[in-house]
Amino acid sequence: MTDASPPVRRLALLGAGVMGETVLSGLIRAGWEPGSVVATDRRPERAAELEAAYGITMTSNVEAVRGAETVLLVVKPQDMSGLLADIAPALAPSTLVVSMAAGVDTETLEGGLPSGQPVVRVMPNTPAQVDEGMAAISAGSSATTDHLDRVRDILSATGRVAVVPERYLDAVTAISGSGPAYLFFVVEAMIEAGVHLGLPRDVSTELVVQTMLGSAKLLRESGEHPAILRERVTSPGGTTAAALRELEDHKVRAAFLTAMEAARDRSQALAASARQQRTGA
Repeated sequence: MTDASPPVRRLALLGAGVMGETVLSGLIRAGWEPGSVVATDRRPERAAELEAAYGITMTSNVEAVRGAETVLLVVKPQDMSGLLADIAPALAPSTLVVSMAAGVDTETLEGGLPSGQPVVRVMPNTPAQVDEGMAAISAGSSATTDHLDRVRDILSATGRVAVVPERYLDAVTAISGSGPAYLFFVVEAMIEAGVHLGLPRDVSTELVVQTMLGSAKLLRESGEHPAILRERVTSPGGTTAAALRELEDHKVRAAFLTAMEAARDRSQALAASARQQRTGA
C-alpha cells in the first residue's frame, strides 16, 4: 500500500461499476485527493451516489479524458470498441490508457486509439475490494517502464501487482482473474459438507472461512511449498489422508487443470472476438 500523494495530475476512471469503484475507493483510502480523480457512469443516480460518497467529479467520457494524464477503462469487453472511438479524438498524445477489460489485448486497444498512444493492459481480481487484490499488468508497444510504474502505483492501493509479458495474460486470467470463483466454489462445497455432517450452517461457515483465511496467510507468510504444508497436516493413516485419497480418486487435481485450461481458452476466444470486432473481419 502507498501513503504517498498520487503520482499523476489527473486520473480519469471510465466505468464506475464494481471494479471501478473498488479502484476508486482504494485510491481515496491510500491518500489520493478526490480532486485528482474524475469518473464516469451511464446512470445519473449512480453518478450522484459516487460524487456524494467520494467527493469526486462525475462527468462524460470525453470531458473526463481531456487533460487526464492517465485514463482507466473499466468497462465490459463488448463496450470497449465504442468507448475507444468516443475518447480517441480527445486524448492527448502522452495520455496513458489503462484497460481492465478481460480479453481485450493491447493490439486491439492500440488499433482503436491514435498511433503511438501508450497503453497498459490489466488483469485484476475481485479481492481488490478488500485491498487484497492480485493484478497482472502488461505494456503495449508504446508503453514505457515509467508507464508501468504509474499503473503499479495506482493498483497497489488495492493489493499486489505483477508485471508480466502479455502472452501470459490468458493464463493469468485463468489463475488469478477467475481464481476467486474456484475458491468460493470450494468453500461453498465445504460448508455444505459440514451441514451434511450435522453442523449448524453458521458454525460450518465460520469453520470453513477462517480455515481458508488462515491457510492462505500461513502459505504466504511461511514461504513453504503448499505440498510441504499439506504433508504436515496429513498423518499416515489419519483422517486427512483418508479425505485426500477420496479427492485423488475423484481426480480433483485433474479437474482443476481442465477447468483452468477452459478459462484460458475462453480468454483467448474473447481476445480474438475483440480483434474481429475492431477489424470487421
